[in-house]
Amino acid sequence: MDVYTVIDDPRMPLQATAAYARRAEQLGFTGLVVPEAVHDGFLTALLAIEHTETLRVVTGVIVAFARSPTTVAYAAWDLQALSGGRFALGLGSQVKGNIVGRFGVEWKPPVARMRDYIGALRAVWASWQEGSALAFDSKHYRLDRMQPFFNPGPIEHPDIPVIVGGVNAGMMRLGGEVGGGVITHPTNTGPRYLRERIVPEMRRGAARIGRSPERPTVLASTFVATGPTSEAVAREAARLREYLGFLYSTPQYWPTLELHGWGSVGAELHRMSREGRWADMPGAITDEMFGQLVPTGTYDEIGPVLLRWYADLVDAITLRMPDDPADDARMARLVSELRGAG
Repeated sequence: MDVYTVIDDPRMPLQATAAYARRAEQLGFTGLVVPEAVHDGFLTALLAIEHTETLRVVTGVIVAFARSPTTVAYAAWDLQALSGGRFALGLGSQVKGNIVGRFGVEWKPPVARMRDYIGALRAVWASWQEGSALAFDSKHYRLDRMQPFFNPGPIEHPDIPVIVGGVNAGMMRLGGEVGGGVITHPTNTGPRYLRERIVPEMRRGAARIGRSPERPTVLASTFVATGPTSEAVAREAARLREYLGFLYSTPQYWPTLELHGWGSVGAELHRMSREGRWADMPGAITDEMFGQLVPTGTYDEIGPVLLRWYADLVDAITLRMPDDPADDARMARLVSELRGAG
């Protein structure tokens, strides 16, 4: 099983990216997932790639609809060429409020639009790699102009993985259909949701175009309560409980709650958020809920737990790097244990 780490602080200065990526590579992680929130995800990915040699870099996730497909095609092509094939493009739709109010872009139903978006990306890449005319015509995008001056030409690793981010059934099916797979959201990454919702929907998407319905590619953005000691694990569990309370106040993240019969908890958290009762939110995440959503244990204990939860369901999981570099050796052993098991 592959193990990725994440830049879990979206406000981490860009100047810190190089050292962060090198540390992840030294610890033996398969790759690094870089966010897009207050920094451009492509810039963060560029810095991570430039300062590493083996680390895979995945955008988790680029806001697709705020950019034209051709603009994204150029950025991904350059990063793939620079990295020697270590780049994967994670794309997300974002919610309507952000697309319209933050980016000033017209909102359209996201699944069909994302399907056309990925088709447009691949048409551009094919024109560059094969030297063929650009000809892509769909409901949402029409591309038919690529003069030689603007064509960067072929690269050594042209098959750039495109990974779809999302939580609803439509996006999961699309992830199976387009072939690159999905990157999950931490709120919807428990084993039951993976087994009963994500994997079946991805298989349906693969079957839609006649692709083999074998186990789809899933990069699971996992919340894991771990640390060097039981006290550190307890502190991390408290942090994650608080974070889950905040996240589950948003209705878009309720699919897992609804699957488990915890829909009333989401509604209560939503009411708390509207009333400004932020301090009360962690208490709504019961021990039963936490135990089914977040694997827990010290660095020495958590390996078998993670393998039991995820090894048969996903291709890769994410783990936070230790806050204290003094714990790096223990994290490196854990990463080696997980990667060696898969």
